[in-house]
Parts: sequence; structure tokens; C-alpha cells
Amino acid sequence: MNLIFEFFKFIFYSAIIVIVSKYLLVPVLRKLAESLNLSPKTVGNVAGFATSVPELLTVSFSAVSGLISASTYNIISSNVINLIQYLSTIFINKNQKVLSQKAIKIDITMVVLTIIIPILFFILKIDFSIQIVPIFILLLLLFYFINNHSHKLYLNKVTMQEKQIQEEEKWVKGKRRIIVKNAIFLLFIALLLYFIGNLLSNTLESLSLIFSVPQWLIGILLGFITSIPELITFLEAQRHYKLSKQNSEDGVIEATNNLLTSNIINLFVIQSLGIIIYTLVS
Repeated sequence: MNLIFEFFKFIFYSAIIVIVSKYLLVPVLRKLAESLNLSPKTVGNVAGFATSVPELLTVSFSAVSGLISASTYNIISSNVINLIQYLSTIFINKNQKVLSQKAIKIDITMVVLTIIIPILFFILKIDFSIQIVPIFILLLLLFYFINNHSHKLYLNKVTMQEKQIQEEEKWVKGKRRIIVKNAIFLLFIALLLYFIGNLLSNTLESLSLIFSVPQWLIGILLGFITSIPELITFLEAQRHYKLSKQNSEDGVIEATNNLLTSNIINLFVIQSLGIIIYTLVS
């Protein structure tokens, strides 16, 4: 009975993190991005950071509890599920033609690498130790470099330059108030997520140490739960441009950068943070 209750708490706290991320964190960050009139690529990057917050919390608190394997499985399953969800939303919105863009192809290739790299670690029996962190940081910088330059090379340069000019022209005092207000909201949301994450950490520790639930199972379950915000943002990005009768390519660009940013942040930043926390705690 106690095991069932702990599983209930695990699902409940995880769901709260997803709900807060979806209905509070992501909308606030999107409002910030839109108030600055950012390009679809930049909005996608912002959404990628926002939708990685659940993974950040679950991995961090798993590491604090000594469950480094659970955090690793969480990252792998999240990245795999993110890619599946992204491709599903592309087909649902009938945007397959946009995938032929070279910049999009390069981005998806890097997404696939964020899945292959940790799997290779398991196959080659390489531990996720503190020595891996500098390599992950270098790969993070490399992936962002490739992403930025591929978009400059293969997407419309004139359009991107025009959008940059618009961003600078539309910075007005009225929008500064919106930015300050949303920044305050972000602070409260961060505190709420930290509180829920701490409760989740205690539950994870109970499941693993007291009830001997395998860490791989905990990690995969966390991966499914923490990938829900990405599914929402992938769908909303493409529907937003369709409903407003704008270029559907922009919706795919936003969704693709959301996917890429989320996956590389999950693997290279959040996994590195989990390794560092686990090393310090151990």
C-alpha cells in the first residue's frame, strides 16, 4: 500500500511540474519573446529553454537523491520522445515539405545526435562522470555554432535582417512594463517549481531506496512526463502561424529550434549539472 501511495505522489508531483511549466512558465516566456518581437528561431530557442525546466528539476533532484542512473534515463527518454512528438506534429500540420530545407535537416541531424551520444555511452560502458562535463560544454557550443550558421547560410538572409531591424524599432517603453511584470512572474514560478521539485526528490528517494524500484524505470517514466510541454509548444508554434495566416515555414522553424534547444540543453547542460550535483553529494 505504501508503494502505491509513493507512486501516486510521484505521478502527482511530476504532473504539477508539467502543469506549471505548460500553463505558467511557457506562456510567460512566450509573452516575453513576443513583446520583444523576436524571430521564430529565437522564440523557438526561448521555448526550448522553457520546456526543459521540468527535466532540469527532475534531473537535479534525482541527482541530489543519488539517482544518477534515473536522471540519465530521464534525459534519453525525453530526447527520444521529443523527436517523435516533433515529427508527429509536422505530419499533423502537413508541414513535411518544410523539412527539405537544409537548415532544418542540419538541426534534425543534431537532434538525432543528442539521442545517439548517450546511447553510445551505455553501449561502450562509459560512465557519466565529472570528466564528461567539459566535453558536453564544448559540444553545446559546437551545436549552437552550427545551428546559427546553418540558418544564416540556408534561410532567407534578407528576411532575417528585416526582422532584426524590426526588433530594434519596436522596443518601446510600454513593452518594458510587460517585460518587468513577466520577469516578476518568472521569479514566483521558479520558487513554486523548486518547492514541488523538492517534494518529488523525497518521493524518488523513497521509491528507489526503500521500495527498490529500478532507476531505469523511474527515469523513463520521468521522461514521458517531462516531455509533455514540448508536445504542446510544437503544436502551438505551427498552429499559431497557420491561424494568423503567416508563413507556415516560420512555425516549423520555431518548432525545430524548440526541439533542438530542448534536446541539447537536456543532454549537455542538464545532464552535466546532474553529474556535478551527484559528484558533490557523493
